[in-house]
Amino acid sequence: MAHSPLYVKALPLQELDDVDSIKEEIGGGNILIVRITPLAKKSVDETKLAITELTDHVKSIGGDIARLGEERIVITPPGVRIWRRETAGSEAAIAAAPLQTESLPGTG
Repeated sequence: MAHSPLYVKALPLQELDDVDSIKEEIGGGNILIVRITPLAKKSVDETKLAITELTDHVKSIGGDIARLGEERIVITPPGVRIWRRETAGSEAAIAAAPLQTESLPGTG
């Protein structure tokens, strides 16, 4: 049985209607990096509504969602988790620390 490829896609959130297509992409198993700035420039209230709707949907299907800086969110399908620092809250932004300052367990 052949599996469809899964993709990492970068998409803009330009209007509230884009939420449905984002939900379809997640349902297809893709990982999304969504730029929220286009909608945020038009309406902060619509942006909050869109993110709330996406968060509720993603959690209901077993996926994950997190902020990625000020302009983006990352959304994953079921079975894919977003790593967060232990000190960060579950909805906190993902830190953009340089890799050279991070050390992996067992590497020193």
